[in-house]
Amino acid sequence: MKNLVVVAILSLFLSCDQSANNSSEEIVENTKDTTVIKSADVKSIEEDLKKKGYQTFSYKEGDTTYLMQQYYMVFLKSGPERSQGSTEAAELQKKHMAHLERLATEGYTSLTGPMGDDGDLRGIVVFNTATLAEADSLANLDPMVKAGRLKVEIHPWWVAKGGKLK
Repeated sequence: MKNLVVVAILSLFLSCDQSANNSSEEIVENTKDTTVIKSADVKSIEEDLKKKGYQTFSYKEGDTTYLMQQYYMVFLKSGPERSQGSTEAAELQKKHMAHLERLATEGYTSLTGPMGDDGDLRGIVVFNTATLAEADSLANLDPMVKAGRLKVEIHPWWVAKGGKLK
């Protein structure tokens, strides 16, 4: 569990750092809830994202223009095959963590973490991919999913670019 938390924090840090390096966003002001982008840049950022196949829209509220992007929230749930022995389960966990770390490092994910209880929902991964098919493909490459220990459920999720967790 301790390793899961470390990787979750690492992937959040890496994905935030990755997005800062990959975008042409010019930050005007950091508020407690979001990062504000100059209005003139919103249009060019939105056009660039759309050229890459991302779903976006922007809207203005007062003096602020928000650029919304569609992400894909993947719920990792307990799969039908959970009878692996402790050695095999531990090896699958190592491979699972390596897979999640690679996705974060390569910029495919924006947020990753395990659930804090022992229910059917085991974790959440937010994919920053242009399509649901790409998010689905990457999620299903997870060794835990391939082994049947986890299964995925994917939902489109809209978030303002530059938004932050409170």
